[in-house]
Amino acid sequence: MDGTGAVSVVAGDGALVSHTRTIPDVSLRAVLETFGPPTACWRAPEDPSLVGCGAAATLTASGSDRFESIQSQADELFGTFEESTPRAARPRLFGGFAFHGDHEPGHPWTGFPGAYFVLPEIQVVRDGDETRLTVTLTDAEAGAASARADDVADELVDLPDPGPPAAPPGFEQRSRDPSQDEWREQLRTAIERIDAGSLRKVVLAQSTELALNGSLSPSDALERLAGTYPDCTRYLLSPTTDATLFGATPERLVSLSGRSVETRALAGSTGRGDTEEEDEWLAQELQESRKDAHEHELVVEAIREQLSPLAASVRTGQRQIRTLATVQHLETPISAELSDAEHVLSLVEALHPTPAVGGLPPEAALETIRSTEAFDRGWYAAPVGWFDAAGDGTFEVAIRSAIANGDSATLFAGAGIVADSEPDREWDEVQLKYGPMLEALSE
Repeated sequence: MDGTGAVSVVAGDGALVSHTRTIPDVSLRAVLETFGPPTACWRAPEDPSLVGCGAAATLTASGSDRFESIQSQADELFGTFEESTPRAARPRLFGGFAFHGDHEPGHPWTGFPGAYFVLPEIQVVRDGDETRLTVTLTDAEAGAASARADDVADELVDLPDPGPPAAPPGFEQRSRDPSQDEWREQLRTAIERIDAGSLRKVVLAQSTELALNGSLSPSDALERLAGTYPDCTRYLLSPTTDATLFGATPERLVSLSGRSVETRALAGSTGRGDTEEEDEWLAQELQESRKDAHEHELVVEAIREQLSPLAASVRTGQRQIRTLATVQHLETPISAELSDAEHVLSLVEALHPTPAVGGLPPEAALETIRSTEAFDRGWYAAPVGWFDAAGDGTFEVAIRSAIANGDSATLFAGAGIVADSEPDREWDEVQLKYGPMLEALSE
């Protein structure tokens, strides 16, 4: 096995030492099931696939300054860190943020504070035909990291292939919040605010808790999602053994490499047809829908406005249809070139929450969400992702998600509400969005 780089950085009072080497390919699911927690998994289309286990360091924060606090802690952790490993194998922090700044981590969000990031002790990256192991330790000599990498590499070689994922546990009971009657009342209240002029759009969400028929393996569920939603980003994060957040999201919040920014506006939805002709008819209807076009343009406009203060240029691509297994969306790619170097967390803070998951104006939308929704969003619809010592990284919006707690799982989905929204149609749209998680959990 070839060593491909070792680096050291002063992190507070101790040393952060990282060692990377190329290894034979290994099942990422087997790695997840063998090591940790904490564990993290990140599998995005056309990007390297990554899993992380154990913790060389963890960062936490809460409150409205949680983005700035995490960035400050990360700067201290990485110090004068200079990357000398292949880009895909660089040590990186995995984690995310709560939707609201005053989030308290009660059930089902045990172990998920206002912000949480882990720098894995063991990180395995599959990038094309190459697989690399990165081992990171604190308060250790470079030789200790190399020796630990030897031990882990030997253990990885001997890991058996876990085979196909186990059958999902299924569920025997489902509890919705709100009920359909409560949903209708919530939408009527929101539309009254829109008609009064204090609100342009708000995204209201629902939660549904499932009593599972047995214990759930989130890594198995993630594998099942890969077969149905290969063009979505599959993510998993387990800070402890108490709870695991996982999902398959179609919505990228932001990706930063150097000064180049990529993001997407995703808003406006319809279902899938039973035939190719019906699919095309529904897509055409979505393209021509004034309600959905209005909702979508609000999101595009807001993202451009949020990026403009930081960008030398912002470019908007052509609006298109994004087709997924159970739903179709309007999507517009957006790119930007920054005026100056920025940390990806600065962009995350600037963009969260987008109107696709919050609303407009942002303050009025957040107040409406708080006064309307009876459950805690936790990390639902919030930023999840990773970043490295250079401040580059990628964050997705944690939709099409579930939080698993032993023999129960809580799912979340939402819909954008504008002036001409119809409560029953929006209810049906939300049920479609539950599809990915229900399929991953149902027999």
